[in-house]
Amino acid sequence: MTKLGNILIPVDDLDKAIALYSGALGLAVRFRDGDRFAALDGGGTTVALVAAGERVTGDATAPSYKVGDVAAAVRELTGAGAEVVREPETGPHEIRAVLRDPSGNVFVLYSSL
Repeated sequence: MTKLGNILIPVDDLDKAIALYSGALGLAVRFRDGDRFAALDGGGTTVALVAAGERVTGDATAPSYKVGDVAAAVRELTGAGAEVVREPETGPHEIRAVLRDPSGNVFVLYSSL
């Protein structure tokens, strides 16, 4: 494997998911196929939002997104519909927080120490 090509994330409502991941998190939408699929630019890795008909994996992964300020990003994303699972905390190499999107998928925000 030379690179991670995409991360499949099943969603219940594609519009809400795009609003969070693109609108609040800032990932550009590269392609959308109706209410079934959207490919977002994850900085070298495609974040693929998949609705019911496209859920080939059945389970969500937990992608991690690097941000400049974890606490500020948590505030912005919760304002856009995300739910905090774990508040920002200092880990061994990073500050991180775990959130859940409106469809129940878990993701991590982090910044280097």
